[in-house]
Amino acid sequence: MVTHCGDNDNLVYHLVNQVAELARRISCHVQAHSQRDVRRTETPNATMTTLASPTLGPTAGLSLWQVEMTAGAHGPLHVFDSEQLWTVLDGRVIVDVDGQACALEPGDTIVLPGGKTRQIKAVNDARLLACGRGDATASVPCEAQPRGTPPWIA
Repeated sequence: MVTHCGDNDNLVYHLVNQVAELARRISCHVQAHSQRDVRRTETPNATMTTLASPTLGPTAGLSLWQVEMTAGAHGPLHVFDSEQLWTVLDGRVIVDVDGQACALEPGDTIVLPGGKTRQIKAVNDARLLACGRGDATASVPCEAQPRGTPPWIA
């Protein structure tokens, strides 16, 4: 299921589900054949495993990463300058986009638009797959300077 936190367009639903299926296939391929090439980044809120990115190759502009969160964990309220696609593989999460919360379960995909505040909270242990621009820049409201491109995306 695709959720856009407001409106559900059949074309978006179809395209995002196709991308999510392709991402699942790619992640299996990368893990099976290039385990030494993945990059793991741990934060207090989650562990991100970069499966493909401009710095890992061969993609020129997209990144694909897996996020593992423990029950109750949540990332900071933040903004990216470009959209991202997130698919829940395991567990349940609550995604807040500009103050509107969406509950997601395994198989659900959400399009997170660029320029909107967002926060992801794990209801229970969760595993997600995310895709976005490899040069995406993150910022945190009330901070004077952007934080830049996170290492799991670059």
